[in-house]
Amino acid sequence: MVSSAISQSNLWTKTKSFLTKKSVLLSVWLLIAFIATSKQFLTNSYNNYLIFKYTYFHALEHVNLYIKYPEYQDVNHYGPFFSVLIAPFALLPDYIGMLLWQLTNTLLLFWAITKLPLKENQKIIMLWLCSHELLTSTLSFQINPSIAAILILTFVCIERKQDFWAALFIMLGTFVKLYGIVGLAFFFFSKQKMKFIVSCIFWAIILFILPMIFFSPTYIIQSYADWYQNLITKNHANTTLSSMQDISLMGLTRRLMHNADLPNLPFLISSLLLFSVPYLRIKQYKNLAFQLMFVASTLLFIVLFSTGSESPTYIIAFTGVALWFVVQPQPYKITPIVLLIFALTLTSFSPSDLFPRYLREVYVVPYALKALPCVLIWISIVYEMITKDFSLYTTKE
Repeated sequence: MVSSAISQSNLWTKTKSFLTKKSVLLSVWLLIAFIATSKQFLTNSYNNYLIFKYTYFHALEHVNLYIKYPEYQDVNHYGPFFSVLIAPFALLPDYIGMLLWQLTNTLLLFWAITKLPLKENQKIIMLWLCSHELLTSTLSFQINPSIAAILILTFVCIERKQDFWAALFIMLGTFVKLYGIVGLAFFFFSKQKMKFIVSCIFWAIILFILPMIFFSPTYIIQSYADWYQNLITKNHANTTLSSMQDISLMGLTRRLMHNADLPNLPFLISSLLLFSVPYLRIKQYKNLAFQLMFVASTLLFIVLFSTGSESPTYIIAFTGVALWFVVQPQPYKITPIVLLIFALTLTSFSPSDLFPRYLREVYVVPYALKALPCVLIWISIVYEMITKDFSLYTTKE
């Protein structure tokens, strides 16, 4: 009996040691990217990648980037700058290009999480918690892991007083998908605010001009006008009750009330007010845990209050969920644990075979319930930021 217990204890110790190695996690993340890419390539299910690829070739032809073309279904929704960003991948054979695209997105998020000012075990937990949501995102070939990484790296650079590079990340995310603009939420944590502002202006000019070098100023300026119209049209299309997008608080409410005409504005105004209230706690700014909670809140906010949010977008929100959880004081209390399990079950696992198909098709998808746990966690984050003393929280060793 004693020998058996010792053997089991040794097995658990070895297993724990194996699972907490960063190299093991990196291998898992790379494997996720490889498996997702191979599966979609073999089943000819990579329409999103074709959209991305042809933005470069259509830009070379100086045609509208935001209309339907026979090479793919749906429409491009990324900014004109994306035509330059995707070029190195678009020029390669499809499988090689899409695999490198997936690996780039995966590695960037992995690297960003490891750069957070956290204990090593907190980073490991974050990486494991995000793994399944990463799979959902990579199956769609979208840039969302990089968007999450860009927001994290913006904060990391500000925390390290590297505001010039923080500004680059903000503008990069903005010129690709607009989401990056919310990196400005970390402005008040900057100790070099004037440098930060000047750097944002500098990088905005550089990224605005850069595509003009490859294509032409007139064409790129027209493309920005086309992009603006595209986003307006897309916003209206997203708010239908049958859309696979609008997995947001607004979409959840619209579907529960069976009212597609429910306006976004009341939600946006009230959410912005809630998001902003913690800024009033100026004395808490010096606490790293408070700042990290703001990062988590931001990652959740941009997904929960966007009509363009869809299932693959939730790698951004779930990175926020993971960050919120690891910053919690230990030993973990029952409420964060329950909320995390709820989020893993309904948000992360619901699109997969790990979740009952009947419940997914009858309840989760029609009512945008994937958003619900994240809404509750975001409200919990705001409450904590308004009421807690973050000097009692522990982050770095």
